[in-house]
Amino acid sequence: MILGVALGRHAPVVVAVRDGVPEWPVARAVARTAARACVAVDLGGARTAPVAVIRVGGPCPEVLGPLVGRPSSAGVATIVRGGHSLTGRPLAPLDTEAVRRFAGSCGLVDFAVTATGSPMLADHELAVAEIVAAEVPGARITLSYEFGRPGLREREDDAIRNAALGPEAGRIADEAARELPGVPVYFARSESGLVSAHYFRRYPLTCDAGRTASLARGWTAFGAGASERPGLGGSPGSGGSPGSGGSSDFGGEGVSDEVAAAFGAALGRPEAQVERIVQARGRAELDRVLQDVRDEVLTRVVSAGAAPGSARIAETTVNPLSYLPDGLYRVRVTAEGAVP
Repeated sequence: MILGVALGRHAPVVVAVRDGVPEWPVARAVARTAARACVAVDLGGARTAPVAVIRVGGPCPEVLGPLVGRPSSAGVATIVRGGHSLTGRPLAPLDTEAVRRFAGSCGLVDFAVTATGSPMLADHELAVAEIVAAEVPGARITLSYEFGRPGLREREDDAIRNAALGPEAGRIADEAARELPGVPVYFARSESGLVSAHYFRRYPLTCDAGRTASLARGWTAFGAGASERPGLGGSPGSGGSPGSGGSSDFGGEGVSDEVAAAFGAALGRPEAQVERIVQARGRAELDRVLQDVRDEVLTRVVSAGAAPGSARIAETTVNPLSYLPDGLYRVRVTAEGAVP
């Protein structure tokens, strides 16, 4: 038996799935015997923590600073010298002393680090992480290169949001573990698939719209088109009251959005993506760097909860970058696997 759990503004809705057929409601004693639980949650309204933001790069106008336009409660930020070009050329040595001073004096434990050129070469982000970890025991550090976008501001925004969501993601994961002792818990990704609770704690941004994605998947499984159903494209947590009954409602009558989201989450399997900027001159070199990215995403999908022997590449996308030197490509690789 697999559990699907939808979290929203109201009480959690739990669906039990046996042989692909959903049943609800589910007694707590029965839920705690499940093989695994798959949680669907949107984090749009979740509480966020203040973040210490470190940008590695050159000076910029104040209006383009890391936390401009955000409330003072969003955290504190600094810009330190360093970074690389998109071809991997060093722009300046990393100012390690500036990083050390900021980390030791900011008074925060959630950090977001973004360096220019890191999708191509992440050395300065990794070096900053080492310094922060030494200066702030227990620091939670998000590195922007792990989200892969080529644009500095987009990656920085992703890193800040991931870091800000970390404490709330931990609280949600802890609560799920208390409610379902001994049951492996997974969380629905924003696009498709699942990640382990450990991965969710580390990369909550991956699941930012997990309920919305699960809702679409659940209604599809119930045989209803997304355009015919409420709640798709609406605000997180929207939808009717929990449905009642069991598998006799499989056709969709009497099914609420919460039930559909819980069912959709239960249908997922572990998945991970890696996006990088790579440089290759010729097909042979491109094949080599693609293999490196594939190896990385296969490792990551196992971290996301897939059984090691089941991990496989599901999709590879390679696009040359326009208006930049020849031989630069944006690579996105998706891997999936089975639950242990």
